[in-house]
Amino acid sequence: MSDACLQPLREELERELVDGILPYWMTQAVDDVHGGFVGQIDEGEVRRPDAPKSAVLMTRLLWTFSAAYRVVGRDEYRAMAQRAAQVVRGALTDPEHGGVYWMLHADGAPADRRKHVYAQAFATYALAEHARATGDDDSLRAAVDLFRLVEAHAHDARRGGYVEAFDRAWRPLADVRLSDIDAPERRSTNTHLHLVEAYAGLLRVWPNVLLRRRVAELLELFLGRIVQRDGRSFGLFFDDDWTPRSTVVSYGHDVEASWLLLDAADAVGDAALRARVREVCLTVAAAVRDDALDDAGGIFYERRADGSVLTDKEWWPQAEAIVGFANAWQESGDRSFLDAATRTWRFTQRHLVDARHGEWFRAVARDGTLRAGHEKVGPWKCPYHDARACLELIVRAGATVAAVKTA
Repeated sequence: MSDACLQPLREELERELVDGILPYWMTQAVDDVHGGFVGQIDEGEVRRPDAPKSAVLMTRLLWTFSAAYRVVGRDEYRAMAQRAAQVVRGALTDPEHGGVYWMLHADGAPADRRKHVYAQAFATYALAEHARATGDDDSLRAAVDLFRLVEAHAHDARRGGYVEAFDRAWRPLADVRLSDIDAPERRSTNTHLHLVEAYAGLLRVWPNVLLRRRVAELLELFLGRIVQRDGRSFGLFFDDDWTPRSTVVSYGHDVEASWLLLDAADAVGDAALRARVREVCLTVAAAVRDDALDDAGGIFYERRADGSVLTDKEWWPQAEAIVGFANAWQESGDRSFLDAATRTWRFTQRHLVDARHGEWFRAVARDGTLRAGHEKVGPWKCPYHDARACLELIVRAGATVAAVKTA
């Protein structure tokens, strides 16, 4: 592999990050009335100052600006991270029972007091990154507190994995869904993927023995239960005993997992475990390349239970595919993965990047036609996926250059 292969992609994505994505959130999404950031901006750049603010959006903003400050080093990113940290450690955190709420009103009052493990994971991930980037001890303590809460209430020692949703007082809920479009099942890959991501991030700043064991357990769960029998994809939903309850293939989640699980294995530092994770992840990345990458560039959304393919291209699977394919190229040396990453970025650049206002549109049709009716900012629409893709390519290209220079 040559660093020259990755540099053009890295340079373009760095410009996209510093000139397009992050300035949008700093100029359009800041809430100067209630603090933090606004909860929604509709298409056409219509701000909704009274919209609720989701834990997903607020924690992902904290992670994004913290990581941007760590990698790029601009003071304005640190200031935005601190703005988000005040919300996450303040209004979003339950002062009585601990943990973060699911949703706040625009003024910061609790709107939905559920304690979903998915939200705890993103808060842990974000606070750990804030501590890593800035040395903030309050954020590190808050991240450790969340880890201990999740372990105390959600870890399932008998069946593996984690119970996913609780009320404010940490009593398990019957309905654990993240949204109305999710299947009404007890266990999800989505929650467990982002929990292992969060725990790996915390492990890098807090090398705790139990935490390392839990990251390894989650990786074993993916290898033993979540990966499907053919080894080409990860299941989406399961019952309490990890019996598969869905045959849908989410191409975005698969390609995202293909690099996040390897990143978590690196944090654990077990070479034998990493080798097993690598084999599965490369197989899954290849399946996404072969089954979901369009001839015109970009990856499709999912393969439904009936075998049909939803060919829309949302912003987040494209972002994850750029990283996932670049990672697979770095791991394997297979040039087709680098070509897939570049083709995905070219489609994204042409059709999803909002060159006029900044940030990315949420979704387009297969031919690149913009899908109407989608928000620019919302409970799930945030800069975590696209900014992270840019940051990952910056770091990966730098690592590749350093490796070549010292070889």
